[in-house]
Amino acid sequence: MLILDRNSKTPLYLQIYEQIREKIISGKLHALSRLPSIRQQSDTLGVSINTVTLAYQQLCSEGYITSKNRSGFYAEKIDDQLLNLRSRTGKQSPALETKKDAQEPHCKYDFSYGNLSPQDFPLSIWRKLSNQLLTSSNLDHICSYPDRRGEAGLRKAIMQYLHDSRGVFCEPEQIVICPGTQIALNLVCQLLKQEHSCIAMEDPGYDGARVVFHNNGLEIIPIGLEKDGLRLRDLEGCKAKLVYTTPSHQFPTGKIMPIKKRIRLLEWAFKNNAMIIEDDYDSELKYSGKPIPSIQHIDAKGHVVYLGTFSKSLSPALRMSYMVMPKTHIKKYQETFERYNTPVPWLDQKLMQNFITKGYWDRHLRRIRNANKKRHDVLIQAINETMGEKVAVHGINAGLHILLEFKAPGSEMEMIKKAMNHGVRVYPVSEFWMRSEKYKNNMVLLGFSRMDENEIAEGIKTLDQAWFKN
Repeated sequence: MLILDRNSKTPLYLQIYEQIREKIISGKLHALSRLPSIRQQSDTLGVSINTVTLAYQQLCSEGYITSKNRSGFYAEKIDDQLLNLRSRTGKQSPALETKKDAQEPHCKYDFSYGNLSPQDFPLSIWRKLSNQLLTSSNLDHICSYPDRRGEAGLRKAIMQYLHDSRGVFCEPEQIVICPGTQIALNLVCQLLKQEHSCIAMEDPGYDGARVVFHNNGLEIIPIGLEKDGLRLRDLEGCKAKLVYTTPSHQFPTGKIMPIKKRIRLLEWAFKNNAMIIEDDYDSELKYSGKPIPSIQHIDAKGHVVYLGTFSKSLSPALRMSYMVMPKTHIKKYQETFERYNTPVPWLDQKLMQNFITKGYWDRHLRRIRNANKKRHDVLIQAINETMGEKVAVHGINAGLHILLEFKAPGSEMEMIKKAMNHGVRVYPVSEFWMRSEKYKNNMVLLGFSRMDENEIAEGIKTLDQAWFKN
């Protein structure tokens, strides 16, 4: 029997997944044993059908169980030699990993950034669309190589969405479907590094982009920030003619680049025959005011490569992003990557296409925006009411995180350790800086996308106790 801890920070679906996985690995659940149906498991454990479905889907995707049509779910045989090999090569088995995790300090409140709440994923709609697709005539395509740049129908749907929401002007031929922003950046680097030996990027900035640039052999030139984003006078004074920027919600500070500065940045590109990589992540999640059109929207000469992702608004596990190449570079892209097949599965692409074209995407965005706005507002209110003038909040009214600057004496790591000792996990900002001497070492990052409103409020009260009441 499975035992669920409803007071645990670990989601219920993950508890179900981990316990079934452990039973299979340990041999307590023999190969070919039939699992209770989703409905039976739901009734037994007193949880929703969606919760059990998420757990079973994860077990299926990792190969621990298999689903047989009209028969149910069955445990798979796990190769003992494979498990032993994983152990000998230093890769811990899932059972050992779970044990190790249990030894870490318990954190009742985890202000993690990046992961989304399973309750926010449109599981019933995704399942319905998946079932429709798997019984349609389109299924013939599952045995063929997909379009190299991504399914034409999905690229057309993204084109329409970007035009309506971000003012992006493009044709489907300019869009490339990628398995994540880092892969898109890697393609851009390979395409442009013959012309560019260095790249400018925001400091602090997205460390995931920085490692891609480094691995492609580009010299990285850090450019400081001011209250409205990238400091253009520093950019204009450096040798780089390629720049990476996150203007809609700068990571990690949350600064938003106004339209006047976007125009000035584009003018710099025109004047210097330079290229801008515009990472427009988090642009869907703005909680006040009207979104500012993308830089690509005002680019009439083909100096902007536009990047977008579904990771922050739908699921990071989906591994689906997209980039819009300027028309000036389409031919070169085709010549460089003409033999590259898209690594994004056809089935996922068609599901996403139908999700958009049938109107579910727009509805989901409204729902997810409202849900995260409530979390955001509770977070800001709780900080103001409990900590007041002892802290300053940066990056509000957009995205899935804030930066909290503390005015009392104490370093970043000291505050993180104090929080951990009180069962609260917050995250460092120092890792996003290239020039560590520029960082005052007095901030932490708080995400809120995976917590409910009560947890957020209680977590902030506990933080206040940890930092200021001892």
